[in-house]
Amino acid sequence: MWWSERPVPTRRAVVLGAAAMLAGCGFRPVYGPNGPLGRLAGLVAVEAPATDEGFVLRNRLVDRLGVSERAQYLLETDIVIRGAAVAVTTEQETTRFSLPGEAEYRLMEVTTGRVIAQGQVTSFSSYSATGTAVSTFAGRDDAEERLAIALADQILLRLTAQVA
Repeated sequence: MWWSERPVPTRRAVVLGAAAMLAGCGFRPVYGPNGPLGRLAGLVAVEAPATDEGFVLRNRLVDRLGVSERAQYLLETDIVIRGAAVAVTTEQETTRFSLPGEAEYRLMEVTTGRVIAQGQVTSFSSYSATGTAVSTFAGRDDAEERLAIALADQILLRLTAQVA
């Protein structure tokens, strides 16, 4: 039988085959009830710095972990963002900035203070400074927000590995 003559699998067959393979490999959804972060859902109070970036970081973490009404765990975070010029014209005008950032986190039991997971994550974002002052400031704000979200996602990824 030539390759072009082979029957094309139906969508249902592909989905069932993929589900069977995932079930056989021990796959469990991260945010599912039995997943590493699913077990923390609604049980983690999140603390972050009182800055714009801290606000975005905290909101992203709360969006993923759920609002805590009876916190059994405390997730303390800290975020630091720096700026660096990465593109300078021959006239010494900066046209692009990079924002490297890092966040430290520590997940603790509220009652005992025992540290369950901790670490540091890094990422970066950038923005253009070629427009008006207003567009440059808006670009910086957007880049800081994207960076805070990326750092929060990395914290969640690390927690997945550390709490599992």
